[in-house]
Amino acid sequence: MIEKIDITGNGYKVEEAFRKYTEKRIGKLDRYLPRGYKKDVMVKVIVVEIGKSKGEKYEISAAMEIPGGKVIAAKDECSNVFAGIDLVEAKLTGQIRRYKLEVQPHRQRKSLKNLFIKRK
Repeated sequence: MIEKIDITGNGYKVEEAFRKYTEKRIGKLDRYLPRGYKKDVMVKVIVVEIGKSKGEKYEISAAMEIPGGKVIAAKDECSNVFAGIDLVEAKLTGQIRRYKLEVQPHRQRKSLKNLFIKRK
């Protein structure tokens, strides 16, 4: 679980239910990170209320700072902040998986033929 999550609102008051939901959803993203990077990850989530005159709409952006200077970021607009967190989480998941493939190349796999050969 990612423990360093900073949630702020710009024109939006962050409620306790939203804070808990965000920590639950974003906190689980550490399972996709490489093993050595899980401890020192910091996430900053910012919620901005936009378009007050036409109805409520929110812009949710999240930036994940990974040790080594890498920053993974995602941004989305939605009319519901809870749905926006789900969309941002999905975007971050894809970016983390791509980052993990860059950092840790696949190991050489033995061919299937070698697995089924009977050894004496």
